[in-house]
Amino acid sequence: MIATWYIVVSFMLIIYVALDGRNFGAGMLHWLVARTPEERRQVVAAIGPLWSWHEVWLVGFGGTLVAVFPRLMASAFAGYYLALFLILWGLILRGIALEVGGHINDRLWQGCWDFVFVFASFLLAILFGAAAGNLARGVPLDADGNFSMAFFTDFSVRGHVGLLDWYTVSMALFTAVMLAAHGATYLTLKTEGAVHDRSATWAKYLWATVAPLFLAITIASWVVRPDLPGHAIDNPLCWLGLLVVLVSTITLISGLSTRRERRAFVGSNVLLVGLLATGGASAGHCSHRPALVLARSVARRFWRHVGRGISTPDGFGVLRLLPRAISDFVVPDIARYFDRSRRPH
Repeated sequence: MIATWYIVVSFMLIIYVALDGRNFGAGMLHWLVARTPEERRQVVAAIGPLWSWHEVWLVGFGGTLVAVFPRLMASAFAGYYLALFLILWGLILRGIALEVGGHINDRLWQGCWDFVFVFASFLLAILFGAAAGNLARGVPLDADGNFSMAFFTDFSVRGHVGLLDWYTVSMALFTAVMLAAHGATYLTLKTEGAVHDRSATWAKYLWATVAPLFLAITIASWVVRPDLPGHAIDNPLCWLGLLVVLVSTITLISGLSTRRERRAFVGSNVLLVGLLATGGASAGHCSHRPALVLARSVARRFWRHVGRGISTPDGFGVLRLLPRAISDFVVPDIARYFDRSRRPH
């Protein structure tokens, strides 16, 4: 049962990163690919009216953790309190910038919200990357399965660790560059003119930068987690994930080199999903030091805490209400939205 719910929450998080990650990337490149107010509005329009729908996957991820692993969610909120609030504020500021930035035709007003949009997108990419680094490195657990960390200590990955150290910062920078490349690839599909040309150029530069950074972060992960490669080799899912990564990389390179934007964007999405799924499978398969816990470790201590943190039957009952809620509220809203979009103005 634990493994099944681990797959469910991992799936929700991976889909969210793939969908909203392109918006993070477009936001980070906002000032680089668009140099006039009209071009910047084109970038915002490329994100489209559905950007907030992507966050439903994040809400579903958090809601599933609350319903299924309440103690794990409580421990994570206590340990990552400041980081989670920064993510929340980043999401709020990005949403406000997208919604109100174009309401007043004033250069100062639009410039202010363009800055907020770029800053919030970059902050979110960095924070999610640092979160991935913390999951890969591990967090110190006490006897009750709780943890508390400073925002940073001495930037070491050993001993009294903080949220930020040299490894998590490296992972954050790698994530920001990769999401920027993902966003640039998306913009080549959704924009035209000068914005399209600049996005295509940035996509090639950024993906070329991702390759050496990926090699560097792989070596860094091996230094921080010496046991990771051996366990990954024994896991068939990791080999399947690497095959997906290889095929998607070839598709991405082919699309970029032949200027087939749709093919490149498909390759970018599948590459991102493949990397995240491979990382999740590696973390889920391997054990770790007793004092630390990684995403889903098979170490006895972690399983004991997670097992005690599984929700009661009432919590699972809440999840059984989701299909009814989706059919009664979400589906009719989607139908009404597309019905309005088809009507002539």
